[in-house]
Amino acid sequence: MISRRGTRVLAIVLAGLAMVGVVSACGDDPPPTLDYLTDARLSTANANTADGNADGALMLTSRVLPGFSFLGASGQVTPDRDIGTVTAQPGAVQTLTYQFTPDAAFSDGTPLDCDDLVLAWTAMNGRYPEFGAATTAGYRDIDKIDCDAGSKRATVSFERGRDYRDWRSLFGAGTLMPAQVVARSAGVGDVLAPIRSGNRPTIRRIAKAWRSAFELRVGAVDVDAMPSSGPYEISDVTDSGVLLVPNSKWWGDAPKVSRILVHGRSDSARLITGNSYDVADVTAGLTDGDAARSDQNSAGQVQARDAPGRALGVEELVLSRRGVFADAAVRQAFASCVPRDVLTRKFGQGAQLWNLRTLAPADRLASSINSEFGQGYLRANAAKSRELLAGAGKNSGIRVRIGYLAPGDRQRQMVSAVADSCGAAGISVTDVSSPQFGIGDLGKTADAAIVVGGTSFAAAGAADPSRDAYQLFGGDPLDINGFDDQQVSDAIAARSVGSLGSDQLGLVRTIEAAAWADVPSIPLFAAPRVRRWNDRVHNVVAGLGRNGTGWNMDRWVSGE
Repeated sequence: MISRRGTRVLAIVLAGLAMVGVVSACGDDPPPTLDYLTDARLSTANANTADGNADGALMLTSRVLPGFSFLGASGQVTPDRDIGTVTAQPGAVQTLTYQFTPDAAFSDGTPLDCDDLVLAWTAMNGRYPEFGAATTAGYRDIDKIDCDAGSKRATVSFERGRDYRDWRSLFGAGTLMPAQVVARSAGVGDVLAPIRSGNRPTIRRIAKAWRSAFELRVGAVDVDAMPSSGPYEISDVTDSGVLLVPNSKWWGDAPKVSRILVHGRSDSARLITGNSYDVADVTAGLTDGDAARSDQNSAGQVQARDAPGRALGVEELVLSRRGVFADAAVRQAFASCVPRDVLTRKFGQGAQLWNLRTLAPADRLASSINSEFGQGYLRANAAKSRELLAGAGKNSGIRVRIGYLAPGDRQRQMVSAVADSCGAAGISVTDVSSPQFGIGDLGKTADAAIVVGGTSFAAAGAADPSRDAYQLFGGDPLDINGFDDQQVSDAIAARSVGSLGSDQLGLVRTIEAAAWADVPSIPLFAAPRVRRWNDRVHNVVAGLGRNGTGWNMDRWVSGE
C-alpha cells in the first residue's frame, strides 16, 4: 500500500514524465513524408502553358488546383462537386451553366469565381496567342461567358454548330489558375475588366503574368503567391522535389497523408534504382533495366504495368518540318529507315506496332483500323530510303538530331537503334537530349523529338481523344511542328463535336491518310509506363491519364 507521501511523490514523477513526453513530442521530426516519383519536369504549377503541358505539370497540380472535373483512374472525365456543378441547358446552341460551390476558395481566402473562369477561357481560346497556352481544343468553340465580376455563377455559350463533345473536361483540374495572383503580377486591379474591354496592351501584361507567375523556384512557398484551391497546397520547393501538405482552408474531406514529396524526372531516376520511394508513376526504362522488374519485388512493391491495350498515350517521333525535314521526301526517307518493328519489339513492353496518331489503343474504334495505315513503314528499308533521298537530290550529308527530356535510358537506346538502322541509308543520327530539352527546341537544336501523344514528355492522354487530336490541327499549339492541312483540320474539328457516330471512322481515316502522306510524325507503340507503390501506402489506384497516379492522392493512406 502506498502512503500519502508516496502518492505525492508518484504524482510528481508521473507529471514529470508527462512533461518530458510533451517536450519530446514538440521536438519530434515532421510526420512521415511519402515520396511520389514522377517523370515530369516540375518547373511550373501552370499545366496549361505549352511547356507546363509538355513537362507533365498536371501530375503535380491535379489535387492542388482542382476544377469542375478531373480524370479518373481510366482517364475518364469525372465531375468534381467540391468545386461546383456544370449543367447543360436545352436550346439550339450548346449552353452550360457553371455554379461554384459557395465555400470554394483559394487558400489565401479569395473565392473561386467568374474571374478565374473567364481568365482560363481567355488564355486558352486562341484569340490571344501571347498567353502561350498548350491547346485551344474546346475553348476555341466557346462564343462567350456571361457572369458578373466575383459571381459564383456563369453561363458559357458555344458557337452555333460547335457543340464540343468533351465539354465535361473543360475548366477541369489544373485549368483554374488564381486570377488574383495574375492580376497582382500584371499590376492591374483585376483581370476581368481589361479582358471584357479588349484592352490589348493590358491583356498582354496579363498573358505574361499567367505564363510566368507560377514558376517553381527552390524555397518556401508564399501562400499569397501560390495559393491552392484543393486538398493539398505547395509548401516548399526543394532540390529533391515539391512538398505538398494539407490545405487548412480546404472545405472538402481532409486528405489522409500529411506530407507528400513529389519528385521530378531527374530525381526520380536516382531514387527508382534503389527503391527509395513509396509511389512511382514513370515512363518504363527511365533507368537501365527498370522496366523489366517483376510484379512484386523484394521491397514489397506492387507493379501496375499497363496492359498495352489500355494505354491512352502513343509514343511518337515528331519531325520538325524545318531544316533537314523541310522536304517531305526527306521525312519519308527518314521514316523508311526507322526500324519501327524492332523498336516496338525491344522497347514497347509487349505493345503492338501502332500506326495511329489520333487514337490510342484504349479507344474502342482504334483496333479496327490500326492495320490500315503505315504499311509502307512497318520495318526499315534502307534501299527505299536512299531512293527517296536521291529523288530529292539529297544523296549525302543528311544529319538528324533527335531530342527527348533526359534522363531516359530507354529513349537513349531507341535513338541508338535508329542511328544504327538509318546509317545504312546514309542518314546520320545524333542524340541531343538533355534535362533542359523542351518542345520549343524542335526545329532549333533538334530535328525530331520523342514524345507521347504528340507533345508530352510525361504522362499523357485521356479516355476521350478529342483534345489530343489537335496535335495535327493547323495553328493549334499542340501542333508543335506546324503541320497544316485544311482537310485534316476540318476532320478534327468535325470529330470534336457531336456524338460518336458511324462517321467517326471516316474522319479518322481522312486524318491518318494525310498524315502518313506528309509524315509530320512517326507513331511507334503504346507508351509504356510503370506504376508501383509499396505497403507503406494504401488506396493508391494507378491512373492512366495525363494527371497520373496522383489523381486521388488525397485518398492515399499512410501505413505508418
